[in-house]
Amino acid sequence: MTSFDTSPQLNVWRALLALAVVFVMLATTGWTALRHHRGDAPLQASLSAWERGSIAGRQLPDADSSPTRLARFFASLSDHQRSVLAHRYPLAVGNMNGAPVELRYHANRVALDEAREVERKRMHDTGLTPDGQREAGRRMHRFEAMMQSGRHILAFNPEGSGRAAEVFGDLDKAERISVVVPGVDTDLLTFQRTNRRYSAPVGMAQSLYEAERAAGPSTRTAVIAWADYTSPGGLGIESATAMRAADGAVRLNSLVRALPGGAPVSLFCHSYGSVLCGLAAPALPERVADIAVAGSPGMRVAKASQLRTTAHVWAMRDADDWVQDVPYLEVGGLGHGEDPVSSVFGARVLSAREAKGHGGYFEPGTDSVANFAEIGVGAYHAVRCADDAGACRAGLSDSASAGRA
Repeated sequence: MTSFDTSPQLNVWRALLALAVVFVMLATTGWTALRHHRGDAPLQASLSAWERGSIAGRQLPDADSSPTRLARFFASLSDHQRSVLAHRYPLAVGNMNGAPVELRYHANRVALDEAREVERKRMHDTGLTPDGQREAGRRMHRFEAMMQSGRHILAFNPEGSGRAAEVFGDLDKAERISVVVPGVDTDLLTFQRTNRRYSAPVGMAQSLYEAERAAGPSTRTAVIAWADYTSPGGLGIESATAMRAADGAVRLNSLVRALPGGAPVSLFCHSYGSVLCGLAAPALPERVADIAVAGSPGMRVAKASQLRTTAHVWAMRDADDWVQDVPYLEVGGLGHGEDPVSSVFGARVLSAREAKGHGGYFEPGTDSVANFAEIGVGAYHAVRCADDAGACRAGLSDSASAGRA
């Protein structure tokens, strides 16, 4: 291994140089995603219609009511009435925390069908550039894929670059629930990929779900590919600040609080997603048992204890992950704080052996996804630690539902 001067003065200068690079990137790429973001018109239109609507002479509750109140409202309706609302206000119902999970799946299928027809027309719109028509075609095919039989879309918003969430497993009956929180450049077109499959939210969640079934065959699990926030586009100002993460943290907290049942929840936060999870941590309910980060640029705190959470905090980083070269500090809102795998941070540091660089933590057969799976089923004794196994496993006891065949 090459030896470097690690004096405090040199580290400060290296950090300042890295921040200077960030500022240069600002000038060239920083505003791209913001400039092209088009707002939430279709979803907002559906919500506005909901606010004016009624069913069987009853006024509909506020869409932003608590999940408990909304759950009571839907429980008071007949199956036919619930179906009517899903068809009449598909985007509102499909994104409504508190609506029954199966009803949200149904509503989002309706919304996807409507969005597909919009894009089909845009493919032949002579007012669009050829690039615009091709993008419409890509979006149309993505919506068709998301409508395939057996897919369970928990959230969907077609506006702008788009947002989505998908469930693998039975969310209503799950004994353990895992949520995959992705990082930059996540939108509807990158929600799933054919190439580099396991670097996209759908592939990440599928891989984790299969690994959890192998790790705890007798434990009923569900995994959510959660791309229901507007992520930063590229390595510009948005990825160097917490602006997008702050908005996403509110949405993540709302999701977790609306999940059915009382099963423990584990969050698996990749790259910029770990910034979001760090900001969300203090407000998350106690049912969140674990927050595990991989390839993290920081969690906006200096120590894990400052996350103010009862959850176990785990961290891992592959030896070939370029994120290790980012400046782990926060100055004037730029940067995301201490390195989560450093000893000073105080997380439980896990092995990421055989992970495939920054985007490969969910590749099947790696220590990283195996560790995530053991955490996801509550089998903490089986995790593979990076170095100090005593510190990594200290004070842990396995979940009662983490069964073995």
